[in-house]
Amino acid sequence: MSIEVKDLRYVYSPGLPGETVALDGVSFEVHDGETIGIIGHTGSGKSTLLQHLNGLLKPASGDVYVDGQCITDGSVKLVEIRRKVGLVFQYPEYQLFEETVAKDVAFGPRNTGLSEEKIETRVKASLALVGLNYDEIGDSSPFELSGGQKRRVAIAGVIAMEPSVLILDEPTAGLDPSAHREILSMIELIREKMGIIIIFVSHNMADVAALSDRIIVMDGGKIAMEGTPQEVFSHEKELSAMGLGVPPVREIMTKITAALPEIESNALTADEAATDIKKVINIPKRDN
Repeated sequence: MSIEVKDLRYVYSPGLPGETVALDGVSFEVHDGETIGIIGHTGSGKSTLLQHLNGLLKPASGDVYVDGQCITDGSVKLVEIRRKVGLVFQYPEYQLFEETVAKDVAFGPRNTGLSEEKIETRVKASLALVGLNYDEIGDSSPFELSGGQKRRVAIAGVIAMEPSVLILDEPTAGLDPSAHREILSMIELIREKMGIIIIFVSHNMADVAALSDRIIVMDGGKIAMEGTPQEVFSHEKELSAMGLGVPPVREIMTKITAALPEIESNALTADEAATDIKKVINIPKRDN
């Protein structure tokens, strides 16, 4: 599975006084099994870009290829593309509507004509993958769950379609720290178990650093930067000029290395930072 975006351009309200170019010549490729983080300030084109990847929006010009198939030429059955490319909107829990968790997760597979036995198997597997137990909550109302659980149920409904690509728009937005950690663990487990392409938008630079194989930086509807987390977050000044920051650990380690030059570190996560510090500082063991 692969995704290729070629010279994508999209304009809101074309020909009207409020005309706005949301995407302007965007091109990139995503390969099988990659996890891509997309960052950018509000209005940079991130969410607009996501909605082109499964045909929800049609570009003014340019093309999107999913597994080698052009989805923007008008001849493709988009319903098939949307089974391959699952899109989870920001605050997906607001889209829950069935009377039980099991029925909500089963909605998509049931509309593909699967047998009830296969549907139940998919529902159980999808709930397990997002860290929920079918026997415990399958018959519960989704509206009785916590915020984090609701979001995981909504994501399970997309996973139940067995997509080859999972797209997440701000998957941890608005969650408390505990639910935030649970969603991050869920994304890592989906990546490990399903081996699919994951593309996500986030304003949380720590999340982006921890999850991404590669980062795409959007600015003014264009790709301003692209690379590994280490490559992208090494451009702190350029990111700051775009209204973006770096992971908190990178900020802290920059100050530490300035004060202690013997410590060399480009750490982006707490574990990386601890490893770099331990290389040069002998930490005495505590007496039990």
